[in-house]
Parts: sequence; C-alpha cells; structure tokens
Amino acid sequence: MLRALSLFATTFLLVPALLAGGPVTWGFEAVTGADGQVQVLLKATCEEGWHIYALTLPRDDGPLPTAIRVGSSESYESGAVVEQTPEAAYDPNFEMDLRFHSDTSVFTVPLKRLKTGPLTVTGEVEYMACNDKTCLPPKVVPFSVTVP
Repeated sequence: MLRALSLFATTFLLVPALLAGGPVTWGFEAVTGADGQVQVLLKATCEEGWHIYALTLPRDDGPLPTAIRVGSSESYESGAVVEQTPEAAYDPNFEMDLRFHSDTSVFTVPLKRLKTGPLTVTGEVEYMACNDKTCLPPKVVPFSVTVP
C-alpha cells in the first residue's frame, strides 16, 4: 500500500511539470557585434530548486551533461560552445561531484560567417533537469534563429 501511495504521489507531482513543459524554459537569439562576429545565445531558466548539468561532467555513469548541437550550413561555421561558470557540489544521489546550472544561465555559440546576407541557424539542446529528489528524462529542444 505504501508503495502504491508513493507511486501515486510521485506521478501526481511530476505530471504537472511534464504537461507544463517542465521546470526549464529556453530562449534563443542571435546577436552581431560591432566587429561583425555573430553569437547565438541559448538562455536556460530553471524553476527554483531545479538545475541542468554542465557541458562536461567528471564521469559517464551519472546524469547526462547538457549537449548543444548546431546544424551545419554553407553559410556559417560554428565554434565551440561556451558556458557560464557552473556551480559545483557533491550529489549524494549520483555519489559524485557534479557541475550544474540553476536559476538562469547562458550558453554561447560563436559563428563565423562564410557568406554575406541573412542566415538561419538551427540546432538543438539536449538536457536533463533534476532537483534534490528526482530527475526528469532527458529532453531535446530544437531551435532556429535568424541573423540579419
């Protein structure tokens, strides 16, 4: 009976988060600097108590790191993704030190233009959201931004 109540409570708490899009929202934009350098900004906003993981983690037997994949194009070449400095803490659930982002964080993808004129940058973010009690399944969010 206790097991059934626990399953019901967990389902009751997680279903609203899944239906509402989850505890993490993403925003995407492209900015062009005065020097013509283009940067795609991927902004993650986590609800209080939730976090996503850094781009690299110390081991492969824990949570999934955040992955940002930019589509290829003849119009641009993407550089290495840069993340804000993540928080670091020991996680007893995974029994390891982990690096993660909570609140709001920005990931930046530098682009090198290969052609003149407007371009559209496409890609996807794959991330795993966790709090101190549970982790949600990994989620993939596609993005598309236009650079004038």
